[in-house]
Amino acid sequence: MQSIVEVEAESPGVADEAWWTAGNGGLAPVPREDNAYYLGRQSARESNARSYPRRLPLALKQGRGIHVEDADGRRYIDCLAGAGALALGHHHPVVVEAIQQLLADGTPFQTLDLTTPVKDAFVEELFACLPPDFAANARIQFCGPSGADAVEAALKLVKTATGRRSILAFHGAYHGMTHGALSLTGEIGPKVAVAGLMGEVHFLPYPYSYRCPFGLGGQDDGRISAAYIERLLNDGNSGIAPPAAMILEAVQGEGGVIPAPDRWLRDIRRMTREKGIPLIVDEIQTGGGRTGKMFAFEHAGIEPDVLVLSKAIGGGLPLSVVVYHKDLDRWQPGAHAGTFRGNQLAMAAGLATLRFVRQQQLHRHADRMGRCLMEQLRQIQAGAPELGDVRGRGLMIGVEVVDPVGGPGERPPQRDLARRIQQECLARGLILELGGRQGSVVRFLPPLIVDADDIYRIAAIFADAVAAARG
Repeated sequence: MQSIVEVEAESPGVADEAWWTAGNGGLAPVPREDNAYYLGRQSARESNARSYPRRLPLALKQGRGIHVEDADGRRYIDCLAGAGALALGHHHPVVVEAIQQLLADGTPFQTLDLTTPVKDAFVEELFACLPPDFAANARIQFCGPSGADAVEAALKLVKTATGRRSILAFHGAYHGMTHGALSLTGEIGPKVAVAGLMGEVHFLPYPYSYRCPFGLGGQDDGRISAAYIERLLNDGNSGIAPPAAMILEAVQGEGGVIPAPDRWLRDIRRMTREKGIPLIVDEIQTGGGRTGKMFAFEHAGIEPDVLVLSKAIGGGLPLSVVVYHKDLDRWQPGAHAGTFRGNQLAMAAGLATLRFVRQQQLHRHADRMGRCLMEQLRQIQAGAPELGDVRGRGLMIGVEVVDPVGGPGERPPQRDLARRIQQECLARGLILELGGRQGSVVRFLPPLIVDADDIYRIAAIFADAVAAARG
């Protein structure tokens, strides 16, 4: 397999002899259908902002279940799954059937915010997945295609409802790459080149026991974080105007797969309710059963005021929504809009996906398979001190790669080793992504249909890759 550097260096014409033929008079190219050909063309045409192909130099041609095949004919286990969007994997029969039925029925592809039987059934199914009390008082706003669009809508919603401006967010957060969503995101790299991001965003310490935000180590960071936040909210000299909302992830995803402690979430919910601060929970990556519950906030037994959803709810197609308490519904007609908020194909696929997850209790299956995978990964960790921490919930798991010198919480991240592990996995037929501080966390996001045999195969490949990467 070519290295990333080799693929990036290729121009579309570097292999002219391989794909120009005399048979067509030498007048037109005949594509050499391999990864290098497509990646070369992508490099020549697409923005420098492209990211995944730099780490995963693949041109994907087919997908079925948890597997994909590239243009070179190689087969991979897909533990990226569209960054978690493909809850049922690739081309699941219930999703394909739903799309085919919609096409056969002649339902319009796009309907703005006009309703249809498909949309009505989607809303009914989504609300059936929610905690009953939350659903009974909920309103829903369909947004643009991406989760970041829904985050932007949530910001407008709470600012309109409260008349306030400031937003509380958390270190390590990831909420998207649009202007407001990027303002709420913890990673500094994408922000430094963008002037004039949304003002009055205040970042708070998120519990992260492996790397305690207070530098104290141990398991008390959740308690300390809650105490700090409560004191800040009670301090008239904190410098923070009464906030329009607090936004958080119950499991930070791009931030390194960091589950928030249940007690901390309950403390946050209590204090935001006491202070009249709407709580936005971003479940773009966790919603739909990935963490072992239909929604990650359910682990703590709380309910948000605003719930942001995307990825899995569209069955792999573009769809995002904001579900919120009716008391926040202060918008005037037309206060939020978007051409593609009426994506009927995504609603049909999402309806089929949510119904299948709920009826087959795939969230419980995800919990079992996640525990199995973490057990396997911890066995690998026992023989590899560079694997500093294994953590997660359900089928959302991270392995933090570190320099083994020093104590827990003090071990520097090892980005280069994490990248070598990722590349060794790829060479062995396993697609994984990186995240977390300095990109040092190897992330596992397999489709929820993964079975025990798949889990053992994933773990075996990862073990071989770690051994090879360590040298």
